[in-house]
Amino acid sequence: MKKIPFVTKEQVEEIVKTYPTPFHLYDEKGIRENAKAVKEAFAWNSGFREYFAVKANPNPYILKIMKDYDFGCDCSSYTELMLAKSCGFDGEHIMFSSNDTPAEEFAYANELGAIINLDDLTHVDFLEETIGHIPETISCRYNPGGVFELSNGIMDNPGDAKYGMTKEQLFTAFRLLKEKGAKKFGVHAFLASNTVTNEYYPKLAKQLFTLVAELHEQTGCEIAFVNLSGGVGIPYTPDKEPNDIRAIGEGVRKVYEEVLVPAGLGGIKIYAEMGRFMLGPYGGLVTKAIHEKHTYKEYIGVDACAANLMRPAIYGAYHHITVLGKEDEPCEYTYDVTGSLCENCDKFAVNRRLPKIEKGDYLFIHDAGAHGFAMGYNYNGKLRSAELLLQEDNSVKLIRRAETPQDYFATFDCFEDIKIER
Repeated sequence: MKKIPFVTKEQVEEIVKTYPTPFHLYDEKGIRENAKAVKEAFAWNSGFREYFAVKANPNPYILKIMKDYDFGCDCSSYTELMLAKSCGFDGEHIMFSSNDTPAEEFAYANELGAIINLDDLTHVDFLEETIGHIPETISCRYNPGGVFELSNGIMDNPGDAKYGMTKEQLFTAFRLLKEKGAKKFGVHAFLASNTVTNEYYPKLAKQLFTLVAELHEQTGCEIAFVNLSGGVGIPYTPDKEPNDIRAIGEGVRKVYEEVLVPAGLGGIKIYAEMGRFMLGPYGGLVTKAIHEKHTYKEYIGVDACAANLMRPAIYGAYHHITVLGKEDEPCEYTYDVTGSLCENCDKFAVNRRLPKIEKGDYLFIHDAGAHGFAMGYNYNGKLRSAELLLQEDNSVKLIRRAETPQDYFATFDCFEDIKIER
């Protein structure tokens, strides 16, 4: 599959007249079309809701787009809860899935009326001690252990993950929560990350639906929803085909009718917490080539660095790169594309075949819409770049300004000797 940027060289040349590189750019049209597809794929389940994983892209403009489709927010921290509230999400539209959770975060989630998803059996008593009661609607996270396999092999290793309860702990938690006043229950699980296969959700669903039927029978608890969480991924490399969300939704429907309906549980709602699938392909990091270096390898230096997109540096992750205006030129040159951090891992690409790059060329780094800006940091005193939204009418909106040195030094307000010149 050829990766095509959603922005042209000419558009970028106009944008940089107002907003200098580097910047993260998001495609509103693509985001909305994808959101519609997700709703249509699960329309067979009247209670379906996507709780967008805020950690993937914590920008209020993005969250408000999600809100237009009656999606919710999957939050995992105090500030993410604050962000959801500020964007107008009510408790029904906030899922709080956290681990090693501080008491004040449980208290705030309860204050908002969020659905709390407990990560451990010990959190039942901890939550009750913190807020003084157990909410009527509560969820628990399940970890089956072992490895998770699909037809194409091992996908992930839940047994090594710090998240979730064993089956025995889950049953104990449900009974205990019911004794303490819980009325409606949910089950949540995340067993594999960034799966590029239509098999993942249906197989996970069958495992959870079977578990839920057993839970209902043995504990008498009313199971209100099953949360399939995230894990539906995107193809970062151009040789893979993207997931078909409609095929995925149909696969889950078949398992639902096979397992839950005969068990008399046909009213259970299906929830999802996709982040990467919702936003990944609809964001790119736009950066300019500013240096070239010819030593033991050929290097292209750009004005972005790992502080803007850390996945290649810390994971060795592949992000496709398009040299804008040279999309149809042959890839006859081999480069390492680097940033300016004082770390040798600060490379967006290693030994990448690309068209000839000249200083001043604009590079579009694909699939940075999720876990891109969100994972940024200030190492080496680097400042986070701006976020821009390419709107449906092709106009560009600033949705987060670039940081300034004043922002970087703002928390030194107790150190009087620091003076920042504007």
